[in-house]
Amino acid sequence: MKIAQISPLYECVPPKLYGGTERIVGYLTDELVDLGHDVTLFASGESQTKSKLVAVTETGLRLQNPPVRDPIMHHVRLLEMVFDQASKYDILHFHLDYLHLPFAKRSSGISVTTMHGRLDLPDLASLYLRYLEMPFVSISDAQRAPLSWLNWCATVHHGIPEDQYSFHENPGSYLAFLGRIAPEKRPDRAMEIAKASGIPLKIAAKVDRADEEYFASKIKPLLKNPLIEFVGEIGDSEKDEFLGNALALLFPIDWPEPFGLVMIESLATGTPVIAYPHGSVAEIIENGMTGFLVRSISEAVRAVAKVQSLERSGCRESFERRFTARRMARDYVALYQRLCSDREGDDGGELRVVESAA
Repeated sequence: MKIAQISPLYECVPPKLYGGTERIVGYLTDELVDLGHDVTLFASGESQTKSKLVAVTETGLRLQNPPVRDPIMHHVRLLEMVFDQASKYDILHFHLDYLHLPFAKRSSGISVTTMHGRLDLPDLASLYLRYLEMPFVSISDAQRAPLSWLNWCATVHHGIPEDQYSFHENPGSYLAFLGRIAPEKRPDRAMEIAKASGIPLKIAAKVDRADEEYFASKIKPLLKNPLIEFVGEIGDSEKDEFLGNALALLFPIDWPEPFGLVMIESLATGTPVIAYPHGSVAEIIENGMTGFLVRSISEAVRAVAKVQSLERSGCRESFERRFTARRMARDYVALYQRLCSDREGDDGGELRVVESAA
């Protein structure tokens, strides 16, 4: 198939440091090429890909200096480039939330949109009501809840390359927190768990501009505790050791997490996850097998005390069975083929692919 993957421009593909959507776009694009498809990636110019690259900007927008003042302008230019070439492709796969929908709705080509973010924001329903006929993919079943009436054509869990992270058989002596410093990610809760457990905590996280005040007022004062080490933002090359050498990953979120890529990155290294069961978490973590689902600090502390009873090989096996990039790519190919063959709309029902084999 001739497939176009359209990535956000905020990060390069894959990102140099933090970034979920662009990382998944990169994994998916390369796996589609390996499966024999003709793939074009629309992304920033620094992107590294096995596919044909159409460079829309020179670099990812987030790390540009001076800062980009109007990122939407660059994305409008991206859409003009995509739809100018749309007839070349069997399918256009968008990862842009809603920006492309007015264009796609009026295009004669076939497109599909993977929703990567939270869908419980109050203004979204009034927008998406205008696009009821457009096909959407969720990255977890839980993600759909606020907009359950959308034309969901599949749930496809994220995947990462099988050799991206190595298996670490022996547990380390510290707890890990990886991702973003933000109120909904609850790094403060992770620090409470560590202090109550008496186990060191390493925090590897970025601080967005929007969260700088939260970091300065709420988090930075807590970093004075000798059990807490703030590592800062790290990239892929550092994640293997950071996650693999941990006793457990703490994922104490307080929001409807759409997926939680860091959870499967941790499983890939063999490190179990202790998480609050919001959003997608219960779809990813098998309670008592690949981690523990907890609802309080005291439950989390008890989970830390017994986490070494879990088989780290079982965490890796769960990753290999459920969350590889090859599985993800095959699921998407099945969806593309169905959308192309059912152009007239008689789709015979939703494609269920969340547990398909690699």
